[in-house]
Formats: sequence, C-alpha cells, structure tokens
Amino acid sequence: MSDSVQSKIIAIIAEQAVLEVEDVKPDSTLEDLGIDSLGLVESIFAIEEAFDIQIPFNANDPTEGEFDITSVASIVTAVQGLIAEQKS
Repeated sequence: MSDSVQSKIIAIIAEQAVLEVEDVKPDSTLEDLGIDSLGLVESIFAIEEAFDIQIPFNANDPTEGEFDITSVASIVTAVQGLIAEQKS
C-alpha cells in the first residue's frame, strides 16, 4: 500500500469524520468512524479531487458497484487501482 495514498485518504476521512488522523485505522469501517451517507459522498468527492480520479460510486446505493467502501484499507486499495488505471 502506498503510504502517501493511504495517508492522504486517512487525512480526508479523518477530516470528514471530525477525528484525529491517528484515530482512523486501515481496518476501520466508515460506520465505526461515524461517517454517514453525506459524509461518505463528501469523502468521495474530496478523494476524487485530491487524486484527480473518477470514482465509480452510486450515492443512492453505495454498496452496489465496483468501488469497495467496506473499510479504510479497501478504499485505499480501490483508489490505488484507479490511479494505476489512469496512468496506463
């Protein structure tokens, strides 16, 4: 896992959850962190902007689709995949 991608995503999620960065762990779920659907959408937009990527995300049904939001680590992995796709 690229540390810079992970640390940037953790910082974004911490900001959305109004938590300290050290409180956001890779195995944390968004539910564990108290992020609701609006916070999730805002996090997705912030991640897209930070990495200049387009995330395939359905705000009406976040569990449907290819983008895995089950944990912070899964979000990092999915973003890394999108970054790699964009570079190729």
